[in-house]
Amino acid sequence: MDAFYASVEQMDFPELRGKALAVGGETRGVVAAASYEARKFGVRSAMPSSIAKQKCPHLIFVKPRFARYKEISQQIRKIFYDYTDLVEPLSLDEAYLDVTENKKNIASANDLAREIRKRIYEEVGITASAGISINKFLAKVGSDINKPNGQKTIHPTQVLEFLEALPIEKFYGVGKVTAAKMHTLKIFTGADLKIRSLEDLTNIFGKSGLFYYNVVRGIHTSEVKPNRIQKSVAVEETFWENLGDEAEVFEQLQILSEELVNRLSKKEIKGKTLTLKIKYEDFSQFTRSNTQEIYFESVGDYYLTAKNLWQLRPYDKAIRLLGLSLSNLNTNEKKQVSVQLKIPFEGFY
Repeated sequence: MDAFYASVEQMDFPELRGKALAVGGETRGVVAAASYEARKFGVRSAMPSSIAKQKCPHLIFVKPRFARYKEISQQIRKIFYDYTDLVEPLSLDEAYLDVTENKKNIASANDLAREIRKRIYEEVGITASAGISINKFLAKVGSDINKPNGQKTIHPTQVLEFLEALPIEKFYGVGKVTAAKMHTLKIFTGADLKIRSLEDLTNIFGKSGLFYYNVVRGIHTSEVKPNRIQKSVAVEETFWENLGDEAEVFEQLQILSEELVNRLSKKEIKGKTLTLKIKYEDFSQFTRSNTQEIYFESVGDYYLTAKNLWQLRPYDKAIRLLGLSLSNLNTNEKKQVSVQLKIPFEGFY
C-alpha cells in the first residue's frame, strides 16, 4: 500500500486530502507514516516528530488508529485470496503473492497485478503499488520503483542488467548502516557488489555476505509461505503522556493482559513464556521474561507475572511504552509445498 496509515486517514477524513500529514504524536515520539505531500518536505516514517515539524512547519499530526488500519488490511487481503491462496503477509500494508497458479487463470502477471491494484482502489479506496518478478527479493525491490500507484516488472531476461545498475541502498536488506559501510568499500551499485568474491563478502559481512552474493546474481530461493508459523503474540501501548505513577502502570498492565488474552482466545493459542517490555522517556528499553512449565491460562496469570517482571526493572523513570508478548507457543510447524515459478511476463515495462 502507498503511505498506508496516512492514506487511510485521508480516505476517512476528506479534509486531510492533499495535506501534509503525519500519523504519530506531535509533541514527542516518531512519525509512523507520512503522506506523499509531507514526503516532499523530507518527512519520513521513523523520523522524530520534532524534526518532522522543523522540515514541514504546516505538518498535520493525527493519532494512529490501528484497529482501523487492521480492518482495511483485512479487506485488502480478501481481494488477494480471490487470486491465489499463496499469500504471505509481511505487515498490515504489504504481502507477497505467488501467482504461478492463479484462480482467475490470468496469463499475464502484469495484467493480474493491475487488476488487483484496480480492485483495491475501487473497493477499498486507497492506492497500491506492485513489483512483479521471478523471486521475492526482486518483487520487493520492484514494488518501490514506481510508487505511488504504479508497478514494475523485472522480466527474467532483464534481471542481471537491472541488478547491476541498481544503487546499493535500493537493495532490500541493505539498510543505512550497511549501505554506508559498502560505500566506504567503493560498493555503490550492484555491479560493484558483483565483482566481490563470496569469501570477501563473508569476511566483511558475515552470514549476510552469502545473501548479498546471491541476490546480486538474481538468486533468492525463499518461498511464499502462506502459513507462516507464529512464534509470538504481542500487545503494546505507547502513551501520549508518560506514566510516572506505579498505580497507572499496574492499570495498564491489567488492560494489556486482557487484550493479550482476547487475541489469544481468537486464535486458540497458548504459550509458556511471557515477556514484559518497557520503553522509558529517554527511549532506553528494558525487557524481562518468565517461562513456566505449563501454559498461561488466565488474565490473572498474565497480570501477576507482568507485575513481578515490573519489579525487576533496573531503574525508575517515566514510561512511554509498555508491552506484553507471549512466546514458546503451542503452534506446530507446517511444511510448505515448493512450487516452481513459471509466470509469463507479457507486456512488461
